Amino acid sequence: MTDQRPQYGEYATPDEQRRLAGLPPLDAAPPAASRTAPPAAPPAASVSDQRAPQASAGAVMKARPWDRVITIGLLAYGVINVIMTGISYLDLPTVMNGSMKILGIEGEFTNFAQGRLWGTIAAVLLVIGWVITAWLSIRRLRTGKLTWWVPLVGAAVTMLIVSICIMVPMMGDPAFMAYVDGMSGR
Repeated sequence: MTDQRPQYGEYATPDEQRRLAGLPPLDAAPPAASRTAPPAAPPAASVSDQRAPQASAGAVMKARPWDRVITIGLLAYGVINVIMTGISYLDLPTVMNGSMKILGIEGEFTNFAQGRLWGTIAAVLLVIGWVITAWLSIRRLRTGKLTWWVPLVGAAVTMLIVSICIMVPMMGDPAFMAYVDGMSGR
């Protein structure tokens, strides 16, 4: 046999539903304190209603102060990294020469025109990536959401895009391509 009883308050009256939800009955009188003092503003826009979302958001934010500290620390580290790396990308041919020496590639970087163009594009994209990451992080911090991961993901996505920009002039350099051809022939 199947159970034919009502489920989930199917036949409950509005008063019973309110009682089960922990609310007072519909015909209950308001508390004595609110009857003696008239409200200063309409109920829809009262001061206590306006403060309620801020208080609950503040309680959430105070529950995870470590998230705020980690997020701000990562953003501060990111802005220092963006400044230092962006300045070096503005002179990309020098960076490429240094990289080629570190890798043991004989010759010098000679793709200067593309190096300057794509280095400037990479520097601008670094700044744009950091700004978007900071905006998303601050927005999430204000709503009380977990945010420490946003700067990490923002940095990874930005560096992926910037790395592609840096690869364009590097792949067009004859010395680097000779090194790659020599590596594939081994």
